[in-house]
Amino acid sequence: MPAPSVRETSTTPGPLAGAVPVAHVSRGGVVESAHHGHVVLVGPDGAVLGGLGDPDALVLPRSSLKPVQALAMLRSGLRLGGDLLALGTASHSGEDFHLQGARRVLESVGLDEGALRNTPDLPFDAELRARWQAEGRAPERLAQNCSGKHAAMLATCVQAGWSLEDYLDPRHPLQQAVLATVRETTGATASVVEDHLTTDGCGTPLPAVPLSGLARAFSRLATAGAGTPEHSLAEAVRDFPLWVGGTRRDVTALLRGVPGLVAKDGAEAVYAAALPDGRAVALKILDGGDRARPVVMAAALRALGVQAQVVEAQATAPVLGHGEPVGEVRGVEVPLRGGPA
Repeated sequence: MPAPSVRETSTTPGPLAGAVPVAHVSRGGVVESAHHGHVVLVGPDGAVLGGLGDPDALVLPRSSLKPVQALAMLRSGLRLGGDLLALGTASHSGEDFHLQGARRVLESVGLDEGALRNTPDLPFDAELRARWQAEGRAPERLAQNCSGKHAAMLATCVQAGWSLEDYLDPRHPLQQAVLATVRETTGATASVVEDHLTTDGCGTPLPAVPLSGLARAFSRLATAGAGTPEHSLAEAVRDFPLWVGGTRRDVTALLRGVPGLVAKDGAEAVYAAALPDGRAVALKILDGGDRARPVVMAAALRALGVQAQVVEAQATAPVLGHGEPVGEVRGVEVPLRGGPA
């Protein structure tokens, strides 16, 4: 019998329709609650290998889209590599080296942080955020987790000869290049991208894409040939995982622990990853919380046959009672179509 789904309660497009349980929360051996959502697995040719829920659910990819945005920047003339290119794909934790890196990107094209137009914020990392609050420090654009992407966008504009003040306008040449790259890499139609275009938390234009399209975009990045912008981007993410997330981030641990992986987490519990052979995963947790996101990714990678210590470590998350583990959050097994991938 198929798993029960969450009924669509609105005519607004989105991931409600067809969502199924993707993680269970147990306490004392009793399933206490469940997280619903969608998971899709695709092969190197883009064919759907398996998953849970609707593989083509329309999602807002949030920061999982950053590698695609960075690809558009490289194609438009951005000249960054290594750690700073990885920072251009990051939702960084706000550690000192992240902030210094964003400054380096800006300084490389003669700008300073006054050129940034992202939303001011405190550091993403909980410990750093608490420290800033204790010190009475105000939110800053440089500390906001998307400052690396915004610095890279400004650098792209300088190098392409485009205006700076309006670089977040959807009609700006940079954002038009991003949307064209989104359509190309995800297979999303122009009507889907344009009809549901909105604004991300940091201020950049944000299109909706099918979940399977997001997975296919990551597959393309992971398998790109040497000398291509896609390959440069994938290598930066693989070589500098600390710059993509941070010291205490699960995405950084996953990048470090699975050889050749390209992965990016996003707000509202969107997550995408691709193996070097082109098999890829994309997922969306319906409630938008991060509790189930890493464990569902671990279940998906297990379904693809990935065996790595970090995947086993992230396969469950503890449920506490009086400060002690009394249960766990565990991803639902992700079924494959026609046997092992």
